[in-house]
Amino acid sequence: MKYHLTRTSMALDEGTLRVLEELSDRWSVSKAEVMRRAVKQAKVEADRETQRPKPLEALDWLQSGAGLSVEEASAFKKEVQAERLAKRYWWQP
Repeated sequence: MKYHLTRTSMALDEGTLRVLEELSDRWSVSKAEVMRRAVKQAKVEADRETQRPKPLEALDWLQSGAGLSVEEASAFKKEVQAERLAKRYWWQP
């Protein structure tokens, strides 16, 4: 894979620079590669956060059946009830 690399400069505080150097040593890569990986991971997480539903949207989805048909929900409910009835606790005979 070919990269078109552009040199840039930035100001980093001592703690960030120390962590950058530590990761560079640990991973046996350049500091630039550590920065590329960090930016790529930050982008993945930002995209995931953007795609995640808002709390009220998630609640609406759950309250509307969470994508299950009435038949699927009924079957699931029966399975859970049977599982709970079959469970015995240590204090039960």
